[in-house]
Amino acid sequence: MLCMSKKIVVVGSCNTDMVISMERLPLPGETLLGGRFFMNAGGKGANQAVAAARLGGKVTFVAKVGNDPFGVRSVDQYRAEGIDTRHVMVDKEHPSGVALILVDARGENSIAVASGANAHLTPQDIDRAQRVVEEGDIVLMQLETPMETVEHAALIAHRAGKRVVLNPAPAHPLTESLMRCLYMLIANETEAEYISGIQITDMDSVARAADIICHKGVENVVITLGSKGAFIRERGAYHQVKALRVKAIDATAAGDTFCGAVCVALAEGRGITEAVEFANRAAAITVTRMGAQSSLPYRREVVDSL
Repeated sequence: MLCMSKKIVVVGSCNTDMVISMERLPLPGETLLGGRFFMNAGGKGANQAVAAARLGGKVTFVAKVGNDPFGVRSVDQYRAEGIDTRHVMVDKEHPSGVALILVDARGENSIAVASGANAHLTPQDIDRAQRVVEEGDIVLMQLETPMETVEHAALIAHRAGKRVVLNPAPAHPLTESLMRCLYMLIANETEAEYISGIQITDMDSVARAADIICHKGVENVVITLGSKGAFIRERGAYHQVKALRVKAIDATAAGDTFCGAVCVALAEGRGITEAVEFANRAAAITVTRMGAQSSLPYRREVVDSL
């Protein structure tokens, strides 16, 4: 019997994604015609917040947007998803974040980001949201906001006895003081290689990378492996969860769906392996659709896929 979902606090970025879908990605200096353009709400923090909310989580989002139409539109959309936006702050000096995304016919993408207000989410902003961070059962973060802000939020949550989950994307050096605050680190192969210093070539090297990350202070590690599923190191024990076979058309936000889904399942009282299985199913739906937040599944869709 699962308990009711507890509060999930997402601290992170929000962007407006401008996407062009092409047959292939252009080479440096090359111009390709014939693409299809659309705009979509994005940003890793916002993607994970929306994913968690659609999958049944009670979500509060701590972030910063610009005083512009992109920021207003984003906050309105978060509210429509049922997210608590009281701590989405408005920066009057910097614009909202924007991402330019190219996607090819195989679902591979290339992304450039202008961080804008995301780069100005400060530790002082976290102090303003301290009460909500301390009240959350799980605090989920990424690395599209300043590292000092991430570390400050992690320390506040850890001292309050909360489970801190970090998705170290984009890859960035992590201090051991931050890693000691983490209940879980969810990384893809590239990020796991960067943090551990181990080149991942097979399951043995995946396990070694997870060991090194845990020896730095992280309690549990999940490494996503694309078509090979996900690897879990939980308190010294290893598990592998197989991926679902689907026809991928766009990998954008698949990792964000995975992170949000893991946190929802954990908040409901599921074990880590069961949470990763749930997340795999949610992410498998995401890659069959175009866009970031437009591709995030609802809980009923994941449940129907079981």
